[in-house]
Amino acid sequence: LKAGTLDWRGPFDPASDALWRSMQADEISERDYWKTRTREVGRLVGEDWQDMSTFVQRARGADPQAVVRPEAERAIRIAHTAGIKLAVLSNELDLFYGKSFRERLPLLALFETIVDATYTKILKPDTRAYAMVGEALRLPLNACVFVDDQKRNVDGAVAAGMLTVHFDVAEPARSYAEALSHFGLTLS
Repeated sequence: LKAGTLDWRGPFDPASDALWRSMQADEISERDYWKTRTREVGRLVGEDWQDMSTFVQRARGADPQAVVRPEAERAIRIAHTAGIKLAVLSNELDLFYGKSFRERLPLLALFETIVDATYTKILKPDTRAYAMVGEALRLPLNACVFVDDQKRNVDGAVAAGMLTVHFDVAEPARSYAEALSHFGLTLS
């Protein structure tokens, strides 16, 4: 697509994206947001995209490591080295990226568990989703730090009893540093 074709920017510019704001207001689900965007972009390129993984793979390429923020990898490795149990709580990891994604991103091997609503059917911000993470890690939720870029998901984690970081997509290093600080660690 030509630069500027998409006039919506999701979390990078919520004012430009009425559908994003509807999702944040719980009028539609996150899954419905991305299904709509998948179909729209598919039509723009003259194709019929029904699977969100098609959109993600076309937008980000086939190498998942290439889209991992350097600050994210550093924070994950620092926490893992310090003995912190790591988990992924995703509304659609395999639905978005495809089942082979986990094998193609070696960094995920550092995580104790992945709780994916693709299979559990329980989406954030439902407090049961966060409880599944605590159960899988064998930790009380108040010992867990939840990081997410969506306030509605952060609010769900607070309701479940977790410590939280509302991830700022424009300031990733600050957000990762904040997450590590809950464990007395620094992003260095």
